[in-house]
Amino acid sequence: MLVNMALLADIVLVAHFLFVVFVVGGLAVIWIGAALDWTWIRNFWFRAAHLGAIGFVAAESLVGILCPLTVLEDALRQGGRPESSFVQRWLSRLLYYDLPERVFTVTYFIFGLIVALTFIYIRPERRANQTGWTGRPGPPA
Repeated sequence: MLVNMALLADIVLVAHFLFVVFVVGGLAVIWIGAALDWTWIRNFWFRAAHLGAIGFVAAESLVGILCPLTVLEDALRQGGRPESSFVQRWLSRLLYYDLPERVFTVTYFIFGLIVALTFIYIRPERRANQTGWTGRPGPPA
């Protein structure tokens, strides 16, 4: 049973890492895509999900709520084996830093502000023939 809990904790950690990649990498891809005239970076639903993701992180940090993925991972690891898995060892190094909480709150808020300004400056498009991930027009909405 302990192996299953550690495996579940590793799955949550991977999901957490992918969420961070979406938030941080998404901003970089939006700016690169705007410079290279990629149409899919203007997809409204992609952009709304991106803005909502960092908005959620910044809001929970501002009100002092712990990250639900971190809480879940910690709960799954309690009572487990003390040694860490390969996934836990490497992804934890990328995700977790020993800094005061206010550093993260300010960072999330500033990053969220940059994403919001990007949403305004590089406007997403909501139109009947929204261009999707393939770059081809989709069916009318």
